[in-house]
Amino acid sequence: MKGMVPMDEKFIDAVVFDLDGVITDTAHYHFLAWRDLAREINIDIDEMFNERLKGVSRMASLELILQEGNRQNDFSLSEKEEMAEKKNQHYCQFLKQLTPHDILPGIIELITAIKSEGVPIGLASVSRNASTVLKALQLEDTFDYVVDASKVKKSKPDPEIFLTACNQLEANPKRSIGIEDASAGIDSIKASEMFAVGVGNTLFKSDYQVDATNELNWEVIKAEYIKSVKVTRS
Repeated sequence: MKGMVPMDEKFIDAVVFDLDGVITDTAHYHFLAWRDLAREINIDIDEMFNERLKGVSRMASLELILQEGNRQNDFSLSEKEEMAEKKNQHYCQFLKQLTPHDILPGIIELITAIKSEGVPIGLASVSRNASTVLKALQLEDTFDYVVDASKVKKSKPDPEIFLTACNQLEANPKRSIGIEDASAGIDSIKASEMFAVGVGNTLFKSDYQVDATNELNWEVIKAEYIKSVKVTRS
């Protein structure tokens, strides 16, 4: 597949997408499920707090919620696992509402442009429900490789998930691009030495940043990537 990438595109080996917040936005569903669970143990969280959970694994999210209520030492590991599973079951009920209309603006056009040049695309999601979400969006056959939480030992901001995607795509991370909407995800991309594209106006560590997915343009992303390569080599 890499042989199909034109030499004048500066050897972009692969593009790896985050799922939630980039391909679709199920953050509100996560919030509702976590909020209901938190209420059961007398902890109140709001959508501002939910921003801290973006790009964070399920168990790590639960720990943050318990810390918020100063209850991190009140439950055994097995109890925490039961709580996390209960939240997930609730979240999965919300996922049944997803349709292809929930794909974020500009994403189909971006994916089409990338694939038209023969550049492999991957997905790197800490969600164990990634396959369920992709199926609901009718995107299950779109990505050349999908990495979810079941395939890695360490969650974002560790680079393992993006490095795993690059490895499976036979891509050099230093010649690949990652797209994320969460600070933990940007940290993961940067730690993997990929070019980081941030979706959101607070992701200041990004190599290139847009406010929303409808601003993601493949020609502009390539130009910014090439610019960064020139700066690195100068």
